[in-house]
Amino acid sequence: MRHDRSIKLQLVLIAFSVLVSVSPISGQTQNDWQLDRWPVDLETEFALSALPAHLRSEATVYILDPAKSYYIVRQGTNGFSCFVSRTEWEWADFAKDHAAPISYDAEGSKTILHVFLDVAAMRASGKYSAMQVRDTIVQRVKNGVYKAPSKPGISYMLAPMMRTYPGTKEMVSMYAPHYMFYAPYLTNEDIGGRPGSEHPAVLSPSENVLGVGKSPFNYIVLTAGKTETARIIEENKNLLKRLAEYKPYLRVKSDEQHH
Repeated sequence: MRHDRSIKLQLVLIAFSVLVSVSPISGQTQNDWQLDRWPVDLETEFALSALPAHLRSEATVYILDPAKSYYIVRQGTNGFSCFVSRTEWEWADFAKDHAAPISYDAEGSKTILHVFLDVAAMRASGKYSAMQVRDTIVQRVKNGVYKAPSKPGISYMLAPMMRTYPGTKEMVSMYAPHYMFYAPYLTNEDIGGRPGSEHPAVLSPSENVLGVGKSPFNYIVLTAGKTETARIIEENKNLLKRLAEYKPYLRVKSDEQHH
């Protein structure tokens, strides 16, 4: 009898451990969606590095609370906002080492920024798988919840480094400062763009899920020149040192220097 009770107790404990380790989303482990909270001063400096120096002092800065979403740590006055992207919904992947400083002007802050805020909130809730986040955003785009910028504008991504997807699901840390101009629904065929070159090209992060020419979040991308890139890296060498000391994966390797 005691032996039977012992077996039953073990089975109950095993069942309980499974329930604890699995989230409300089938197949998703408890820690899949959880991200580290960065030191506020480091995340703030990294976010602001996306902008040209003359825009930083009056820009709005968003910081990620991994348990909720982004929140404003400093309200700006010039219409520009910046943050460190920690999730790219298009890849349907809850990577924990993605880190890409992005900034938007006033128009982009009204439109595109809200997608990042919502994605962060969905991930932080633990109620969505990465695929469900992607599908939700796609549906909201199709339903008109998220709209394209209503006029031309710019997103600066001039940080000294970024860690993101270089066109594949393998995360890479790289030096890749660049400028992005809003180009809803535009394609490389429209402008003769050559991705991967020094010439302007269309970047369409959500093309693989929305279709060619169907994304309101497309950009014409222009990479910073070699001289400007070298200057950005030199001016931010202390930030690069802090980032590498904080998270080793934020150190740019010699073979991963450029996107």
